[in-house]
Formats: sequence, structure tokens, C-alpha cells
Amino acid sequence: MKRQTMENDWLKDIEGVLCDLDGVVYISETPIAGSIEAIRILKQKQIPIRFLTNTSGRPVASIHERLVRMGVDVGMDEIITPPVAAANYLKAKGIRSIYPVVSKSIRAYFNEQFELVETNPEVVVIGDIGDVWDYELMSRIFKLVMEGAEMLTLHKGRFWKTEAGLKLDIGAFVAGLEYSTGKKAYISGKPGSAFFEMGVNSLGLTSDKVLMIGDDVDGDIGGAQNAGVKGILVRTGKFRQEILEASPVTPDLVVDSLEAFSKLV
Repeated sequence: MKRQTMENDWLKDIEGVLCDLDGVVYISETPIAGSIEAIRILKQKQIPIRFLTNTSGRPVASIHERLVRMGVDVGMDEIITPPVAAANYLKAKGIRSIYPVVSKSIRAYFNEQFELVETNPEVVVIGDIGDVWDYELMSRIFKLVMEGAEMLTLHKGRFWKTEAGLKLDIGAFVAGLEYSTGKKAYISGKPGSAFFEMGVNSLGLTSDKVLMIGDDVDGDIGGAQNAGVKGILVRTGKFRQEILEASPVTPDLVVDSLEAFSKLV
């Protein structure tokens, strides 16, 4: 990336970009103003991008279809999601049986590689399941973990922005289960460091040559910085000034939007 101001001098050393989707590129089914053109500009300048999204209720093919429909020139290999990262992690750990708390649309990531069981699983896999959460389900997961199962959550998001407003995310349920069981869940998506490392490796770069663009100061920016990746926070999506001011995380840069970022490079 070319040099701009002394304040943003570090941008000249960046060779690749990790970019969130929901809240940065679009909200629900609506592109954020200028975001599609911003992606086109980055690609035109031959800056490689990986879209690092916590969306765990849709398969990659569905996310790819949505982006293409919006006019984004993107390959499926440029989209990285928690279910893919989770399956890779479980295989590497030699896990054979899981209890999946995930949407039907992504079960294919797991049912061809693991035995899906109702009792005595090695791991409970937790993902986006919409409004299905209730006391009975939480109690069932609690019981399985107390009987010896580990927990893996596809991400630990607190909330996200939809066209109808802010909505509670699965991080609230995961945190409750961690509190009650006394066990920590492995995070395959954001803010887990391994997810950002997966994005960096996909770019074929080192972490000091990559930046993350997101609307979540803790999940996107804090998670990226923990993995050695600089973070740029955008004032779109779930961004709230009061949350930024209360957060222990300090973004490397704050810009109005993805469009604004594209004008810096």
C-alpha cells in the first residue's frame, strides 16, 4: 500500500486485508453505501482480501452467492468461516463424536467427518441457531459438558446489526455455559486468534503484513491484535462510540466506512 500521512505511515507496510462482512460490507441483504466499490478498488490495486466472517448459520456457498448478487467479484476461496475452521480443528485433535448445536444448513461440514451423537459426545459444537435457544437446550448442553464433553463455539459474538436493529448473538449463551460449567469453550471463529491466523496463512503473508477491517472493537479489532494483526474499526454496522470508549481495545485506526478506508490506499 502506498504512503499517505505520517500518522498512518504503517499502512505502507500492509500487503493484505482481512475484512468482516456483516456490518462492514452489508447489513442483512443491503450493501453498505460505497462498500462494493471499495472492494473493487482494493482488488484493482491488487491488494489481496480474505473475508473473515463469523456468519456460522450459512454455508460458504450461500455467503458467496449473496456477495455475487450484490456485485462483489469474489471467489469462494476468499471467504473464511468458523464452521470450516472448526472442522479442521476437530480433525487435527482426533475428535470422532460431536453433539452439534448448529443450523441444518451447515451440518454438512460435520456429518460427513464426525459421528453426530445425542449422548456422551467428545465435543459439543455451538453455532448460530436463531431463536431456538431456550432453557431446555441450555440445560442439555450443561449436562453433556458436566459429564465430560468439551465445548467448541463457532464464535463468541455479543451482538450484531440487522435491518431491524441490534440482535443478541450466541456469545451470551456461551458465556452463560462457561460460567455454569466452569469450562472454557474453544473459539473457532472471532475473536479466537486461530481464526485470524487462518486468514493470514490463506493470504500467504505474515501477521505484520496484514490488517483487519471490522465493526466490532472487541471481536474484530481486539481479536486481530491478539493475533499480531493491526485492526481498523469502521463506524458502520454495530459500531457504537460509547462501546469504543469503554473498551480496553485501542484500534490502530478508526474510519467512517470501508469506502473511507479504500481512499487511504
